[in-house]
Amino acid sequence: MILDRFRVTDQVAIVTGSGRGIGAAAAVALAEAGADIVLAARTEEQLRQVATQVEAAGRRAVVVVGDLSDVDVMTSLARTARDELGRLDIIVNNLGGTMPRPLLDTSPRFLEEAFHFNVGAGHALVRAAVPLMLEGEAPGGAIVSVSSVMGHAGARGYLAYGAVKGALDQYTRLAAQDLAPRIRVNAVAVGSTATSALDIVLTNDELRTAMEDSTPLRRIGNPDEIAAAIVFLASPAGSYVTGEVLKVDGGLQTANLDFGLPDL
Repeated sequence: MILDRFRVTDQVAIVTGSGRGIGAAAAVALAEAGADIVLAARTEEQLRQVATQVEAAGRRAVVVVGDLSDVDVMTSLARTARDELGRLDIIVNNLGGTMPRPLLDTSPRFLEEAFHFNVGAGHALVRAAVPLMLEGEAPGGAIVSVSSVMGHAGARGYLAYGAVKGALDQYTRLAAQDLAPRIRVNAVAVGSTATSALDIVLTNDELRTAMEDSTPLRRIGNPDEIAAAIVFLASPAGSYVTGEVLKVDGGLQTANLDFGLPDL
């Protein structure tokens, strides 16, 4: 059965930023596909709610509360997966994001911090995880990062966000070369998705309509749609895919939220 290829039965996944939004949806989807999950984010209450959903799918959940921009916390997640759940097969690197700013308001420090939050911290987890993923009788696994349409599209106000997501896309391609053939590395470039990050849009009919009208599929995405792509890339269904950035963006070719920044 082709659907069996989307199963990750008895595998162990780490999902960062999994207290809500895309991370939570990915964690639950992987659990429903058969994986035990290490959940990691800042807010314990949110993580406990997601853990309940993971357990309702018949899988084990381990909750790690911490500041994921801290390299030591990210590194510890790999050991937690092995110590608590016995192995490590999948990483979903969902940590990231930064506030939009015009170029002249984007300081070098702001850009550096955005790079660390979107690329550097995730790299710390990958470095710690790879040796553990290569242990055991069936060494290997899959890494999936959550990127953005702004990693390859252009618009005003997205300098830092777009630059670091573009770096994450290239990191994906290069890491895939370094870790082949045992570990596959891919990313999902998402478009506008109905998460708390878009609350200001989702609660404003005018803004939401403008974004929907600027999207070829004429709507905002759902976290479950992103999670489905992540399951594909993490599972045997995606076993011949590595070094790719899969666009799940409603057909966007540019940003669908215009900040109205004037010419200088």
